[in-house]
Amino acid sequence: MGKDAVFRGSPERACDFEFNAEVAEVFDDMLVRSVPFYLEQQNMLQRIGSKFWVPGTTACDLGCSTATTLLGLCDMLPASAHLIGYDNSRPMLEQARRKIAKSKREEQIEVRYGDLNGDLSAIALDNASVVTMSWTLQFVRPLRRDDLIRWIYSKLVDEGLLIVTEKILTNNGHMNRFFVEHYYEFKRSQGYSESEILRKREALENILIPYRLEENVELFRRNGFQIVETFFQWFNFAGFVCIKKPTLVQQASS
Repeated sequence: MGKDAVFRGSPERACDFEFNAEVAEVFDDMLVRSVPFYLEQQNMLQRIGSKFWVPGTTACDLGCSTATTLLGLCDMLPASAHLIGYDNSRPMLEQARRKIAKSKREEQIEVRYGDLNGDLSAIALDNASVVTMSWTLQFVRPLRRDDLIRWIYSKLVDEGLLIVTEKILTNNGHMNRFFVEHYYEFKRSQGYSESEILRKREALENILIPYRLEENVELFRRNGFQIVETFFQWFNFAGFVCIKKPTLVQQASS
């Protein structure tokens, strides 16, 4: 795993963030050092996902990056499980395939190109009992998010699960600055300099657009999910579980 030094060097304003080959090479280190309780959140994702997975169905990670979530979940599932990951960064997919091959999981896990800001019909998501999006929804254009969540809901089997982890905003500007400052303290503790923190913030400014916690909850609920709960929160980071319940007609006929 390479060491993240993407935003070291020149103090000039960074270009917009890209999931390019340079980032893909160090992305695992970047996540561990940039997402508070990253490993614990991965452990929670795996435990929750494994409880909802149904034999004969697929588990899918949208925005799979280097396949960390897929590999962790695969370890919790039987050898018969089939997992699929989608990402719109080809360098990330290359890294994912290397990790999958190194773990000898090629028969269980496959990764494919898929753009959540593009044509969703090009992404096969049928018969999924578990869908994960780890720090991915925040990169989907806001005008596309309702369509995306509604599409995921329609593809899940009954009692299927969507797990989402995200950066969030607060309802109050003062508290938001307070939360963000604690986050920057965390990043400093991970060895990032003030310059690196500033340059990455500027690079993400136009492409990472977080919602407030209740905005995310409402997004999931108005697009079909009957059960929406938070399973994690640390200042400006949160995790959500969204469950698709059978329709009333299906319940009545069963």
